[in-house]
Amino acid sequence: MDYEKLYSNNAKKMRSSEIRRLLEISQQPGVISFGGGLPNPNAFPVEEIREIVNKILDEEGTKALQYGPTAGLKDFIELLATFVKQDGIKAGVENILTTVGSQQALDIVGRIFLNENDVVMVGLPTYLGGINAFLAYGAKLVGVPLDENGMRVDLLEEKIKELKNKGENVKLIYTIPTFQNPAGVELSLERRKRMLEIAEEYDLLILEDDPYGKLRFEGEAIPPIKAFDENGHVIYMATFSKILSPGIRLAYVVAPEEIAKKMILAKQSMDLCTSTLTQTIAYHYIKNGYMKNHLPKIIEMYKRKRDIMLQSLEEYFPPGCKWTHPRGGMFLWVELPEYINTVEMFPEAIEKKVAYVTGKSFFVDGGGLNTMRLNFTNAGDDEIKEGIKRLAEVVKKRVK
Repeated sequence: MDYEKLYSNNAKKMRSSEIRRLLEISQQPGVISFGGGLPNPNAFPVEEIREIVNKILDEEGTKALQYGPTAGLKDFIELLATFVKQDGIKAGVENILTTVGSQQALDIVGRIFLNENDVVMVGLPTYLGGINAFLAYGAKLVGVPLDENGMRVDLLEEKIKELKNKGENVKLIYTIPTFQNPAGVELSLERRKRMLEIAEEYDLLILEDDPYGKLRFEGEAIPPIKAFDENGHVIYMATFSKILSPGIRLAYVVAPEEIAKKMILAKQSMDLCTSTLTQTIAYHYIKNGYMKNHLPKIIEMYKRKRDIMLQSLEEYFPPGCKWTHPRGGMFLWVELPEYINTVEMFPEAIEKKVAYVTGKSFFVDGGGLNTMRLNFTNAGDDEIKEGIKRLAEVVKKRVK
């Protein structure tokens, strides 16, 4: 049967994740992988979750195993409203909804806002999951370069003006301001405020993705863009994947009330509700102080691993290469000399039993051929040093 003629236009726009394909290749025995965006399994609070789950099943098992409201459990939503106030975000329960991971939130935003050829402004580079979510709805993605202080908001405004003058329908600015995936950089306070001003001036929405904000190793915390949002131009999203576990599949959105209602409607047709069990686990994880006690352990581990990777890059990589110095999060970004193509180099790295993600995957303009993303959180400490040593050998063969 010819299924192709039956697929919807949206289905025809779907594409395979480059990262997922590379990860399959890197699962070979003996390969040290810096490819996946994987938290370290040793960071999972297994014993704490066991205590929480046992208590839940003993005291509220029937409630935690039942369907729940689409937006989320009342107690959990109220707790989240208090939780985000720590970062300066003002939100009532009417502004918050839970989702099955941040990827669902990205998809819902695309579903309710994007028509064919609507424009989304994104970083160069930016998160591949965001790229694929927006492309699935026929969006046109326009990239804005980053530097060590995040997205170049001066160039953002220039590009928006240019697009508007051409009659393009610019709707969203998608940003990961804190320890950006893939580059690891942080949008400065000044640029956060200016990005919000641009959104207000041009009547746009900012989709602020904040998976890594709690994973700060150094420097003073910068408030989310949402903390400055007085006029409803920011949709904020965050996840428990990095501070509890990815298997929990739990995230949340803070949005203007009208948008939150529309997102809840869209979610109803997707899955009816987020897991009540995982919401209840996360509720007790925060409420009873488990997160406060466990998060410093994750940060200490990840900072150590970042430092080992930075030291190894300094020791083994040849001149002409440069990389970011992330103050938190899970990734750093490497730029090789422009004549080196990391896509072509990838099979050589696999032969050396080391893997990375090619930077091209994160560029919507076809650029990034000489770049790569390295994850420092998942590999063992000794593996990081050995993996960077192997990768340096591959790079050195291509350096002129």
